[in-house]
Amino acid sequence: MLRWILLTVFGVFALGGTAVAEPAAKTLFGRAGVPSEHDPAPYGSYARGCIAGAMALRETGPAWQAMRLSRNRNWGHPAAIAFIERLGVEAQEIGWPGLYIGDISQPRGGPMRSGHRSHQIGLDVDIWMRKPSGKTLTRAAREQIGSVSVVSPNRKSVNSSWTPGHQAVLQAAASDPAVARIFVNAAIKERMCRDARGDRAWLRKIRPWWGHDAHFHVRLSCPAGAQGCENQAPPPPGDGCDETLAWWFSDEALNPKPSPTKKKKKGPLTMADLPAACRALVSQ
Repeated sequence: MLRWILLTVFGVFALGGTAVAEPAAKTLFGRAGVPSEHDPAPYGSYARGCIAGAMALRETGPAWQAMRLSRNRNWGHPAAIAFIERLGVEAQEIGWPGLYIGDISQPRGGPMRSGHRSHQIGLDVDIWMRKPSGKTLTRAAREQIGSVSVVSPNRKSVNSSWTPGHQAVLQAAASDPAVARIFVNAAIKERMCRDARGDRAWLRKIRPWWGHDAHFHVRLSCPAGAQGCENQAPPPPGDGCDETLAWWFSDEALNPKPSPTKKKKKGPLTMADLPAACRALVSQ
């Protein structure tokens, strides 16, 4: 009896004399093809959570197109869908043809089989840097074409693909009250710091992070009343164009070396790592 209790506590169950580990959460959430029949509710944090009652972003709208439809990651909280619709309209008003939308979340959120660590609660949105053509793409074309990097090979500056239109769309996104932060390559942040005029408060939300040279990653705040949702700590005060940005162009940041004291990487998240409410959304 004691052995059974101990195995249960650690998520391992004895079955026919063989110990069977709890399945990876990404396996369970990855095979859920439709959202749960609940009111919309995000649970947990952006990198450890799930979403009930997710809403699908339509494949094509007046000001956006969802890309990579085969991934089935065009699901999010209604607040995320509403944000995409708002930003698409604003983008067109400033002369950008619309938005190519990458991953949001899976139908029930949770960890993904490949790719992101975040995007788990339906409040993260990837938006491509590729300027839309203005025409509606076929499903096949949405699988074949990719976005465009706007960062030079040395990762210290933007390249010729960067335009004032990119900056205008990013500023519009960062100015949206629902947005908590936006992740971009450090070279993009540096260029935006140099080119920004007038009120610079919105720059605080533009945060440098590795990668993000061909898309920008919008993270929304937890919606009002979403009691099970955990916000990320707010960005530090200021516009982020100071010495903290300079670090991103150091050798330490550009060419990170593995730490000799770094702990061994843990295995994939299990359901025990996620909020208890997430268990009701998937079957094992």
